[in-house]
Amino acid sequence: MAGGKTKKEKARPAGHTPYQGGISFHKSKGQHILKNPLLVDSIVQKSGIKSTDVILEIGPGTGNLTKKLLEVGKRVIAVEIDARMVLELQRRFQGTPHSNRLQVIQGDVLKTELPYFDICVANIPYQISSPLTFKLLKHQPAFRCAIIMFQREFAMRLVAQPGDKLYCRLTVNTQLLSRVSHLLKVGRNNFRPPPKVDSSVVRIEPRKPPFEVNQKEWDGFLRICFNRKNKTLGSIFRQKSVINLLEKNYKTLQALNLAPAQQGALEDTNDVMDFSDEDIEMDDDGVEDGNAEGEVSEFKKKVLSVLKKAGFEGERSSKLKLQQFLDLLSEFNKDGIHFS
Repeated sequence: MAGGKTKKEKARPAGHTPYQGGISFHKSKGQHILKNPLLVDSIVQKSGIKSTDVILEIGPGTGNLTKKLLEVGKRVIAVEIDARMVLELQRRFQGTPHSNRLQVIQGDVLKTELPYFDICVANIPYQISSPLTFKLLKHQPAFRCAIIMFQREFAMRLVAQPGDKLYCRLTVNTQLLSRVSHLLKVGRNNFRPPPKVDSSVVRIEPRKPPFEVNQKEWDGFLRICFNRKNKTLGSIFRQKSVINLLEKNYKTLQALNLAPAQQGALEDTNDVMDFSDEDIEMDDDGVEDGNAEGEVSEFKKKVLSVLKKAGFEGERSSKLKLQQFLDLLSEFNKDGIHFS
């Protein structure tokens, strides 16, 4: 101003992006708001929402997607961790015909006990992708489907098929519990602020009924199989660390006098499954079990015999289908070989 001092504007903290309503988005919290109305319409259309559906929305932000969901569903339950966004949602829908059909829960979705819902539609913070997927898939009663925006690479891991580069333990774990399909790719410029990577929307349908499998057995088994997914299973199960682990489990069960049938793969279906994609550490890569004279232990012969009889000795985890993993685990368990 002429004849006076110019007031300096306060610098905004790094990582905060303002929008026209005055709220700053925090990239560190994964706040990337959908700004393209055509994309929002497309997501809602592909969700297959019924007029009787109770919809769970995770991370509604300022309510762009919420508004469309309220127009097609019976009721929307929105879980939002940011108190500022909760106030924005309440302000936006207060006094509208939709207000009595919107329930906003403030809190961390990973720590929140979720109510009943028919379908989940969400643009989530990418850093909670894996634990949220697991939380949804163990939710009871099972929902019809979830339409979720993930970071593109994570989404492609979920829908990968045997032989694909991204096919991994996360893929098999997810597909054990659900059917997953890719719906559409979403460019980063459809968000405010734009993330560093592109996204994808996937559809997740819980299996009904689910496969009955001992989750601890399954998790231990897959960790070994995918430790070196491009090596043959015969090579993996020859490693000294693997043989030692399995033999320890075998001797423990023998000492407890538990018959293999009592410890089969069809029990304890409510145990926790690890959905992370981190592999177990093997400190003896390539080191095979055997003594100084090269003799092979009887237990190792037992393990390799199962692989050979079942036809899996020369197979690689990167090429195996879900049912083949289930079949191999069953064969191991029948011979009293366990992974937990």
